[in-house]
Amino acid sequence: MNINLRHAVIHNVTGKTQEQLEETIVDAITRKEEKMLPGLGVLFEIIWQSSPENEKKELVQLLESGLKK
Repeated sequence: MNINLRHAVIHNVTGKTQEQLEETIVDAITRKEEKMLPGLGVLFEIIWQSSPENEKKELVQLLESGLKK
């Protein structure tokens, strides 16, 4: 069986409201299940690809700051 994870994740979140998207992200983080990590990665990839360079730099700064905690 050939499953495309990116397409599955995108299909599952397409059409959701901002509140539903936030719930999806918070739920995935709160559960702390390893199987949720690829889906979060796909969502981050979408954010990264649609962000201008200045926002990418801000995301990297936030990540760096979060890793120092």
